Amino acid sequence: ADAADVIVLVGWEFYDVETVAAEYADKRFIWIDNATSAAVPNVLNITYAQNEGSFLAGYVAAKMSTSGVIGAVGGQDQDTINDFIVGYKQGALYANPDVKVEVIYSNDYDDPAIGKECALTLNEKGADVVFQIASKCGDGVFEAAKEKGFYAIGVDSDQKYIADDVIICSMCKQVGTSIYDAVMQYVEKGDECGLFGTTWTADMATGYVGLSYGEEGAQQQIPDELKAEVEDLMKKIISGEIVVDTTR
Repeated sequence: ADAADVIVLVGWEFYDVETVAAEYADKRFIWIDNATSAAVPNVLNITYAQNEGSFLAGYVAAKMSTSGVIGAVGGQDQDTINDFIVGYKQGALYANPDVKVEVIYSNDYDDPAIGKECALTLNEKGADVVFQIASKCGDGVFEAAKEKGFYAIGVDSDQKYIADDVIICSMCKQVGTSIYDAVMQYVEKGDECGLFGTTWTADMATGYVGLSYGEEGAQQQIPDELKAEVEDLMKKIISGEIVVDTTR
């Protein structure tokens, strides 16, 4: 804040923004994936409807599973991660009421070896599609998938390039784009943009949340018919016909 006009804070660890922002009233703060307990005039909170995107991931996982068991590796047992998981479970059950969803928390976001062990454990329980929600730790899920021959789902950005033979899709939160758009609105309109002092939910209707299937030329495991079903589900979520569970 001593050197910049707009400061972007990524992660719950920056909860001190509630008090720090008051000391820098002429600066603007953007807090990602979290929200202050009350409105702060120079803070924009951006939260993401990862539950909605995860609903689609769960639907695809259940449809692609041949064992009837799917899994998820969460980084930690906390609200943001569980927001992914409740949506994932709901989408899976929407696709197949008999599907079993197994969840393991890695309690780590950095060590792929831990993520791999979690994924192998899920696979031993029968899961043949595993959703990674554990940042870099989740890279180990992809390693396990390649080793054991099951499918994986990426998170936050399009991760199919990492292993397009086992990663069937990714649940994307367009965090970078949402930050860019917010900053541009402030650059163009100043405080008249009306963003600061509010919490903005980037949901499926805004286009910041959804599924991706890799770049052109990437191997595709998901049939076009299933991708069309996903498009229909997106419309139902945006219209409110489907209301996705959330921890928030």
